[in-house]
Amino acid sequence: MKRFRLRHLPRWLGLITHLVAFPTAHAALPWALSLTAVRHGWIGGRPSIGNLLGLIPVAVGVYVLFWSIRVHFTAAPNGWDLERTPHYPTPSYLLTNGPYRYSRNPLYLAELAVWLGWIVFYGSLVVLGVLAVAVLWLVPVIMRHEERGLEARFGEAYREYKRITPRWFGRAT
Repeated sequence: MKRFRLRHLPRWLGLITHLVAFPTAHAALPWALSLTAVRHGWIGGRPSIGNLLGLIPVAVGVYVLFWSIRVHFTAAPNGWDLERTPHYPTPSYLLTNGPYRYSRNPLYLAELAVWLGWIVFYGSLVVLGVLAVAVLWLVPVIMRHEERGLEARFGEAYREYKRITPRWFGRAT
């Protein structure tokens, strides 16, 4: 197997990333974007009952995000060893348990649920537009690179995981 450059990321850096970057990207950014346009469904500066229903996918998404992060932290008790493959930096472990049993991309699904929830909660077409642009970039570019990196790193083990686990959501066979 070809060796790739190794980079170690300590646990504290992962913790800071998850405590700062995730809330900023998935809570503060949608809120700030929602301030730039009309909030549909809001009356007197408050969300309607219909808007409040958006908090359900936000809560589900946050739960799956934390579940996924916990699985990553459990798999890397001493931090993350990432190898830079020709396609994407990949971790030294292949997750197939927890939410990764039902989706090869539970973090992306969780982020999608959170953003869809904010779209409903804020009633914001601006937030919808930003999500649409992000998805159009994420799926064909980022996810394809990640998958090629995982296949380069884990070979047959990843191909088998890919065969039995759906990209988005379903039951592992």
